[in-house]
Amino acid sequence: MQSNLTSAATRTRTDMSRRHQRAGFTLIELMIVIAIIAIIAAIAIPRLMSARLSANEAAAISTLRSVATAQSQLQSSDAVDTDADGAGEYGYFAELSGARPLRVTAAGVPAAGTVGRDELFPSILSSTFSNVTASRVQRQGYLFQMWLPTATVGGLVGGIAEDAAGGKMAAPFPDSNNGEIMWCCYAWPANAHKTGNRAFFVSYEGELLQCQNRSATPYDGIVKTPGFSEAFVTPNDMGSGIRIGVAGGADNTIWSPVQI
Repeated sequence: MQSNLTSAATRTRTDMSRRHQRAGFTLIELMIVIAIIAIIAAIAIPRLMSARLSANEAAAISTLRSVATAQSQLQSSDAVDTDADGAGEYGYFAELSGARPLRVTAAGVPAAGTVGRDELFPSILSSTFSNVTASRVQRQGYLFQMWLPTATVGGLVGGIAEDAAGGKMAAPFPDSNNGEIMWCCYAWPANAHKTGNRAFFVSYEGELLQCQNRSATPYDGIVKTPGFSEAFVTPNDMGSGIRIGVAGGADNTIWSPVQI
């Protein structure tokens, strides 16, 4: 009887040992699994990156179209009329989103609006455009910057960015007359070739342009950003009309119409 029990116990231990041996992976099996995962990652990651870049660029284009619509609505509403001539003017991001007071007139010249009284309500752009840092707004991997015009000096119209924290609470203010007809906005990747490739532009002329942004130092959120007249025919002149298909500007860029 004791012998039978001993034999049964021995068989049980042997069976358990065999089951433990079968339960694990061999080194070769693990290496095969790792190799398969590496191959899948090598194929999938570039495609995911490409899809992400395309999505960010499409979002930037959509945002600029929304900005153009918002500017048209603001101008037609006469909400900003800094010379009190009855003709509306264009605005900055923080003004369009209601985060900062709209500019007003003081004896017929531009002045800062009053906090708590002169904000746009209801706002035209969403509150996400109220987060202005260094005169720019960041959305979905892209930086956006708005420019409004100066007075015409020597036949040239300069550009004025909004305050670092948004809006325009102190001089220099955009020109009242040119501000009724001119504005422009640029969009470029916050991290070139990682959050986007192309740079984009839209202005009072209504056409949406793109730049391939392939120079040795592309527009990004750190080293280089487009000046206000980069997409215009004449350097430092917002009134000269947009430049299409011809290299120029401070960065020798070529701009072409966006097809999508």
